[in-house]
Amino acid sequence: MDIQHKDEDSKGSFFVEKNGEMEAEITYSKAGNSKIIIDHTEVSDSLRGEGVGKALVEHAVNYARDHELTVIPLCPFAKSVIERDESLQDVLN
Repeated sequence: MDIQHKDEDSKGSFFVEKNGEMEAEITYSKAGNSKIIIDHTEVSDSLRGEGVGKALVEHAVNYARDHELTVIPLCPFAKSVIERDESLQDVLN
């Protein structure tokens, strides 16, 4: 699975495309220079059950680690993934 990243001034996303169509996406907003807020995760029906959503959360967490950011998981899905996996919790505020 090829997870791509789009980073803009105040927002960003990690996403999966198939045949030019967005199939899965996790979006975040930047909160100053030290935090990102994960605000939405969406996975198409065709990819459900394949672990794509969790992979997107993991990519967002790794991005935060690489850039020394903390994560505020407002998205209920991202929050539940992080809460269930202790190895992802180091980025929480």
